Amino acid sequence: MHIAGVVARRSTCLRRQVGAVLVMEKRILSTGYNGAPSGLAHCWEAGCLRQTQNVPSGQRHELCRGLHAEENALIQAARYGTRSECATIYTTHVPCVMCTKMIINCGIIRIVAAEPYPDNLAADMLREAGIELFLMG
Repeated sequence: MHIAGVVARRSTCLRRQVGAVLVMEKRILSTGYNGAPSGLAHCWEAGCLRQTQNVPSGQRHELCRGLHAEENALIQAARYGTRSECATIYTTHVPCVMCTKMIINCGIIRIVAAEPYPDNLAADMLREAGIELFLMG
């Protein structure tokens, strides 16, 4: 979890710094933090539409120009051919519903999170999928 916190410091999001670490058998497979796609302007340069429109956390994810930390960790694993099935993801915040759906389809079996996140649908889907969620905070 400490490593997820360090990874979160690379975040370029104006609203929340999130880090994620994908782990299997005590080995780090990939990491991710929330920020704009590679090669695009960072949020601190381009601004934040969600912030400008006062969008509450857990809503209107499609307005964000950035990728979530969990998405980036999964994308990096896939990009370099690293298997994520049966892995654990450590993340600084409980995943949103969008990331939850990806986590389910990647075959991740456990989530360890430091902070809650206001998304009841994500929690319901994790329970339905049988994915263990351990909230440290």
